[in-house]
Amino acid sequence: MPFLPPFLAGKGLGAEAVAQILFAGSLIRFLVSPALGRLADRMGDARLLLMPCAAIAALAVPLFLPAEGFWGVLAVQLLFCAAMAPLSPIGEALALGATRRAGADYGRVRSAGSMAFILGAAGAGGMAAWAGYAAVPWLLAGCYLTAVLAAWALPRPEPGAATSVASAKGGLRSLFALHLLRRPGFGRLVAISALIQGSHAAYYAFSSIHWARAGHAPETIGLLWAEGVLAEVLLFFWARPLLGRLSPRGLMLLAAGAGIIRWTALAMTTELWALVPLQAMHALTFGVQYMGAMRWLSANPPPGEALAAQSLHAAIGTTGAQAISMLLAGWIYARTESGAFLAMGLLCMVALPVAWGWRAGR
Repeated sequence: MPFLPPFLAGKGLGAEAVAQILFAGSLIRFLVSPALGRLADRMGDARLLLMPCAAIAALAVPLFLPAEGFWGVLAVQLLFCAAMAPLSPIGEALALGATRRAGADYGRVRSAGSMAFILGAAGAGGMAAWAGYAAVPWLLAGCYLTAVLAAWALPRPEPGAATSVASAKGGLRSLFALHLLRRPGFGRLVAISALIQGSHAAYYAFSSIHWARAGHAPETIGLLWAEGVLAEVLLFFWARPLLGRLSPRGLMLLAAGAGIIRWTALAMTTELWALVPLQAMHALTFGVQYMGAMRWLSANPPPGEALAAQSLHAAIGTTGAQAISMLLAGWIYARTESGAFLAMGLLCMVALPVAWGWRAGR
């Protein structure tokens, strides 16, 4: 994530073209993820979907290296993102279910994934400094090959685990499980997630480019990203004692308020002394909102459709929202650069009243 945008920029693509390609990847994930989550529920064995998808992603991502021009890179992005779309939401849903059954602290389990991101960001920064950004696709391919093995090692479901969802009526609403948006509280949750997680689009797409233009080295940028996720790890690890008293609604309000501060400040400075505390706020803008969403989803799983609900929430509340925000951020960044981060702060301002009215989140 930190180094794919600079890699694309290194292939001669401008800021708007990079944003459009990232938008297209998010769009295809938005379209594919709910349907594949629905399919995983029907199959009753998520491994049968996770393994081939991770394998296709591992084979697709090295194609970024020979791809030339906007359309060539776009074609690879669409294939790669379609393949990797279901991996994260289905993995999260499986982890939520397992921790709920075991009575374990989900935050501490989830912190392992964030720790892997820290090692990846720091390692990719060093690799990019040593071998250039062309090393990024190979690193991604290695990660997805490892994901194939991880999916294969998942516990086998009990015989007859396939759900009754297969008998549901056809049509797009059934395919994408859109009926779940009518569940009390779920539609509002998706809207809040969309605003707060969508506000991270400029950060995900342009912070590495923005900081590199300000003179920061790839190693420094990698460490800044790693610092943000380290703060996230610490939050997840101590989430129960730190955030246990807050309702999902309270967590959303905290995340939105932190987002207003973080994105406004990021628009105003690229000084390292300021970036360090701003990156620590990733624990609040991403981590707190994420924990609130997972807490609500864990407490309110739709019978037989937990994977579909997680995938739909991820598709609309994260991927789809970030796709639209990324397109907007690319247009603004190409013209005003730091103004893209101010626009993200406005999204968090809108999220405050939406979260305030989320009575089902109490």
